[in-house]
Order: sequence, then C-alpha cells, then structure tokens
Amino acid sequence: MTAEEKTKIEERIVDVLKTVYDPEIPVNIYDLGLIYKVDVKEEGDVDIDMTFTAPSCPAADFILEDVRQKVDSLEGVKNATVNLVFEPAWDQSMMTEEARVELGFE
Repeated sequence: MTAEEKTKIEERIVDVLKTVYDPEIPVNIYDLGLIYKVDVKEEGDVDIDMTFTAPSCPAADFILEDVRQKVDSLEGVKNATVNLVFEPAWDQSMMTEEARVELGFE
C-alpha cells in the first residue's frame, strides 16, 4: 500500500466516523474527540482507539459496533479492530471548536 493509498483510506475512515453519534449527544464521535488513534496497517487492517465521555456510557456496545461495521465496510479495509480505552481520560478540551459551539460550551 502506498502512502497515498493509506492517506485516502484514513480520510474515508474519518468521514465515516463523522457519521457515528452517541444517541444522547447531537455531535459526532470524531468531533467530540472520542477517537484517539486510527492506525492503517500495510495489509489493510485498521486499529482504532476510542473512548467515551463517561465509562458507564449506556450506548457503548452499540457505538463500538457501529464504528467497527462502518470502518470494516470501507474499500481498502480488510479488518477493523476498535479498542475501548480510558487513558487519557476524555475531557471537553478534546472536542473540536465546532462541537463546543454546537453543545453551547463557547
């Protein structure tokens, strides 16, 4: 896989992550800052590290599976693995400016 192909896959992954929402928050998980890492390997495997705004998120299983299925369905992705992490702990500073405005923090 060339660097250009890898970059295009990463861009498509970001685009699809922006379609995933926590049902309780009207901002996508990418702009909320819940995605910590997207690692596209040479053979097309993708590792994603993500977190939640709170460890006890009631929609966690649904969101994790939604991310995995959507990324897994992208052209160039052979297998998507989504890892739930809580380090570093999420805080509001991880949100994009657009997300902070949408949620009334600015």
